[in-house]
Amino acid sequence: MNKSVRVRFAPSPTGYPHVGNIRTALFNWLFARHSGGRFIVRIEDTDVARKVEGAVEAILDGLRWLGLDWDEGPEVGGNYGPYFQSQRLKLYRETVKRLVSQGDAYYCYCSLERLGEMRAEQVRRKQPPGYDRHCRNLSETERAHK
Repeated sequence: MNKSVRVRFAPSPTGYPHVGNIRTALFNWLFARHSGGRFIVRIEDTDVARKVEGAVEAILDGLRWLGLDWDEGPEVGGNYGPYFQSQRLKLYRETVKRLVSQGDAYYCYCSLERLGEMRAEQVRRKQPPGYDRHCRNLSETERAHK
């Protein structure tokens, strides 16, 4: 088993770099370099509705301006690409299909309204928000009607 350090910086291009994500990138880069590990950049670009044009370039330019180089990721490649989440959707769909067929995962058919009401009630009760597994044991017939 390979125990070398691999750390990731995974910004979303829904805005430009800010102190919070630059701090995370810097800490991860320093940890990787101190440990003789690898610093990976992966762009979390699946939120298409909120994507800001030019944000990916600004993120990568910001890392370069700070002197933070990456071992794997956009522009440099690597063995575990692609490094844009949107280019990995086929892999994720195949994994979901396998997990569902094995019984290790299930689809949720709850409406956004139901989920919102459940969350509001949990917050009102000062409980941590979480899913109640409502759809976990639906029968084939019930799933077919959803």
